[in-house]
Amino acid sequence: MSARMTRQAVLWAFGLLQVPTLCAPALARPQVATQSTVYVERVQPDRTRRLEPADRFIRGDRVITVVNWSRRAGNRGFVITNPLPAALAYQGSAWDDQDVSVDGGRTWGRLGALRVGGRSATAEDVTHVRWRIPPRVQARGQIAYSGIVR
Repeated sequence: MSARMTRQAVLWAFGLLQVPTLCAPALARPQVATQSTVYVERVQPDRTRRLEPADRFIRGDRVITVVNWSRRAGNRGFVITNPLPAALAYQGSAWDDQDVSVDGGRTWGRLGALRVGGRSATAEDVTHVRWRIPPRVQARGQIAYSGIVR
C-alpha cells in the first residue's frame, strides 16, 4: 500500500464501500440497518492518541471500524458479519463474545480454537468477524473492532 491514498481509494482498498453482511434465518429476517465508520488512530506530539476520520492510511496505522446498527422492526436476534480487508491485520473487538473466521467465512469460532494448516490461528489470519445480537438487546447499538494496516 502506498504511503498516501485518496479517501475513495482507501475505502475501496479496505472493502468499506460495502455495508456489513447481515445474516439471519430466512423465515425470521429482522429489519436491521447498519452503517460503518472508519477512523485512524494518530499519535500526537505529546504522545496522546486521537481518532480521526480515515482519509489516508500508512503501513502500521491502527484502524478502528465502528459499526452502528439499529433494529427497525421486531425483537428477534440477528447476526452482523464483517469481512476484513486483506490490507488489514485484525487486532480485536470491543465485544468479548465475537466469532471470527480464518477461512473466508466458511467456519467460525473463537480465535484460540481455530487452526490454519497445522498451527493455531493468529489474529493476522482473521478474514471475517461476526457478532450475534440477542433479542434482549436494545433497538440500537454499536460495535467496534481494530486492525493494523499491513
